[in-house]
Formats: sequence, C-alpha cells, structure tokens
Amino acid sequence: MTKKIQSGSAYFITRDTETPRTHVLSIIVNNEPGVLARVIGLFSGRGYNIESLTVSETSHEKHLSRITIVSSGTMQVLDQIKKLLERSIPVHKVVDLTLLAEERGHDKPIERELALVKVAGLGNDRLEAMRLGDSFRASVIDASVEHVTFEITGKLTKIEQFIQIMKPLGLVEVCRTGVASMSRGKEGM
Repeated sequence: MTKKIQSGSAYFITRDTETPRTHVLSIIVNNEPGVLARVIGLFSGRGYNIESLTVSETSHEKHLSRITIVSSGTMQVLDQIKKLLERSIPVHKVVDLTLLAEERGHDKPIERELALVKVAGLGNDRLEAMRLGDSFRASVIDASVEHVTFEITGKLTKIEQFIQIMKPLGLVEVCRTGVASMSRGKEGM
C-alpha cells in the first residue's frame, strides 16, 4: 500500500508503507552473451539486492536459459522489476513463482539448493560431523582422517541449519549453488 503525501512541490511524493517480502522470480531468456548482465543490471541499477541467482540452459535446441532470482522488495518494487524485465528484448517470460504459488493455493514454490560443506576435525568432532551428516542425509564426497566434505541438498532452512551445526565441529568452507525453484502442480510456468 502506498500513501501519497503533500510535498513542497506541485508533485506528490509516494511513501511505501508495505513491508518488503522475499520473492522467487523465474525468467526465460535467450541463451546469448550479455543477457545475464542486462538482467542483473536492472536490479543493481535500482539498488535492489539479489539474494540468490542461478542460471542454466534449459533448451539447447531453442537456445533458451532459465534464470532464477531470489530478491526482497515490496510488491510495487517487484512489479516494476518484472515489467522492466518483460520489456527486455532477450526475455521471453517472467514469472513471480512466489505469487504463482499463492494464486494456486500453495505456501511457496518448490525450492532446493545444493551445498558443499567442508569440516576439518579429528576424533570425536569428526565422528559427530559424520553422524550429523548422516542424519541430514548429506553424502560424503571427500574424506580423510583430518576432514570430511559433505554434499547436501534441500530447502534453504535445512542447508542453513546444517551449516550452523557444523560450525563448532570445525567448519572450514561452504560452497552453495543458489536456489533452484519451480511451481508446484502439473502446470508449468
């Protein structure tokens, strides 16, 4: 909801009173050089932060890629970004997966992330890290007597919780892919 206030000029200044929310945007674009930079430029040029960004070719024959962006803002801000993206020449489709999920009666779209988590430790700390990794269904992809590297996939909250639990056990490094997301149900975007 925006509230118009009288300013000293002849124009009204709008003050945004809506609380920013996190949204997942899915964008189908031509797979060509410079497209990602143009999409990101729409966000950075207006001072909006991108919390997560993933991009990959989805149709080799049609030369199309799918960009998934997680960003926060008011509905007015996100609607403005969506309209700007839709006017970009290499953009075929822009869908706010968060709004689409709500329209279809779901809490959220399906969201997953993959992380590689390296933990260094000996003895009981190493054993505890292995036990916890197993309880989180994390796969061991590299290990020695001094370290273990896990691959974990799941919701953002699961990944965050796993990382926090590993900190006191000798967390060394984390590498995350960013959110991959799509709508629930039989329909596409």
